[in-house]
Amino acid sequence: MVTNGTLERANPNGSGSSGVRTTRPRRVPAGDAQQRNASDYGELVSKIKGMGLMDRRPGWYVARSLILLAGYAAGFVALFSLGSSPWQLLVAAYFAVLFTQTAFLAHDGAHKQIFVSGTRNEWFSRITGNLLVGLSYGWWMNKHSRHHANPNKVDKDGDIKAGALVFTPEDAAARHGWKAALMAKQHWFFLPILTLAGIDLHINAVKAVGGGEALKARWVEATLLVIRLVGFPLLVMLAAGPLMGLAFMGVQLALFGVYMGGSFAPNHKGMAIIPKDMSIDFLRRQTLTSRNISGGPLVWTGMGGLNFQIEHHLFPSMPSVNLSRARPVVKAFCEERGVRYTETTLVDSYRIVLRYLQKVGLKYADPFDCPLAVQFR
Repeated sequence: MVTNGTLERANPNGSGSSGVRTTRPRRVPAGDAQQRNASDYGELVSKIKGMGLMDRRPGWYVARSLILLAGYAAGFVALFSLGSSPWQLLVAAYFAVLFTQTAFLAHDGAHKQIFVSGTRNEWFSRITGNLLVGLSYGWWMNKHSRHHANPNKVDKDGDIKAGALVFTPEDAAARHGWKAALMAKQHWFFLPILTLAGIDLHINAVKAVGGGEALKARWVEATLLVIRLVGFPLLVMLAAGPLMGLAFMGVQLALFGVYMGGSFAPNHKGMAIIPKDMSIDFLRRQTLTSRNISGGPLVWTGMGGLNFQIEHHLFPSMPSVNLSRARPVVKAFCEERGVRYTETTLVDSYRIVLRYLQKVGLKYADPFDCPLAVQFR
């Protein structure tokens, strides 16, 4: 456990009222512990840089961009070749995958993984995200930067803010009556709600450029969003007709939401929640709240590198293609220092997420172990 920045070790013989094991402090002054923990991360950074894993990979990103451009060309050829055929629904699914893969590329640029120049990364992601995916780069950066700074921290990470679903016991306790009854079944709603995630991302983008967020290039983003959010549906209607066009857009939006949401959800949901008054060093804050997904090249490609979530959070500007090489180094480093390193399969990660949502929804007094204490058992 961590209290006021000081690590404590769980007492295997004790128990608290909520079922959480009692703790006894390590015999290390808080200042010394904080300095030691900070030096841990510095040592890891030196190892990673020494392997050249922070170096840019321009060839990888050129190839990836060319593949996506070829994918768009093939998609539009199919769209305008099939007319109002039901086969257009497969094209809709194809575009859902294409837009999500493009979002992964924009994500890399936003983290300054592609170019040495921060400005080039910014404009690459702004154009790619707004014009091709229909997301507001500025809105996403504001939200995602807060998430990376304080993953799974109450009142800091917007990704665990209560909405249609509830992720913390505090928010669960605040719901009563019919809202509590629905919340108790929220694990059943999780996957269906993902079908709306794509629409929600587009709505948030429009709200952001309309004045809801402080954006640097508001009119540029607004122009690109209009082209994407109005132009693409119009092309679909022209190519497939109004009825098939509506069906196309329904399938594309639903699958886009499922793919996007399904790629991000396994990475942090069901991991430790950090109370808002708890301070913890960077290495442990990023590692203990993140989960890696195993599965080989198919999973790596399908999740755009997000399956190496621990490494990504520790080194957000590392090119995503290098994350797999960083993994064994980070894992061994964590094991040497007794820092819990979590990795599981994609299927098991969803089981964990759904089970966690169920426990929170049922207002379990302690739906997870005392934050971070489990690693010290």
